[in-house]
Amino acid sequence: MTMHSTPAEATRALIEAYYAAFNEGRPQGMLDLLSEDVAHDINQGQREAGRAAFAAFLDHMNVSYRERLTDIVVFASADGRRAAAEFVVHGEYLKTDAGLPEARGQRYVLPAGAFFDVRDGKIARVTNYYNLQDWTAQVGG
Repeated sequence: MTMHSTPAEATRALIEAYYAAFNEGRPQGMLDLLSEDVAHDINQGQREAGRAAFAAFLDHMNVSYRERLTDIVVFASADGRRAAAEFVVHGEYLKTDAGLPEARGQRYVLPAGAFFDVRDGKIARVTNYYNLQDWTAQVGG
């Protein structure tokens, strides 16, 4: 990270780097920005804890989906401890995910958002939100 004049600017840069790594297909780049005990709240699912669980989640996602994010806007609290992002997911459904419609390479465009806790310059929580019913309708479920 480069030097930033405020905690909010440093946090915005951290979240922007996280999404840049996502869009560049660099899961290790994403993992390097997470705390060892990161909490991950999966959309309409459970909370997972730890970088290893997050790595397994990314591996699974990269098999079933190909996604790119656009229109990313990052907000950060003045103290840099909390952040939020809003973006549009452009994806392709590659491999059927358990409990979801059959994958046939369907494409989707989905507005989404995320909330973050930041501790000691690392992402300590990621909470993702999107409309699962919208996604299901787009892939023909």
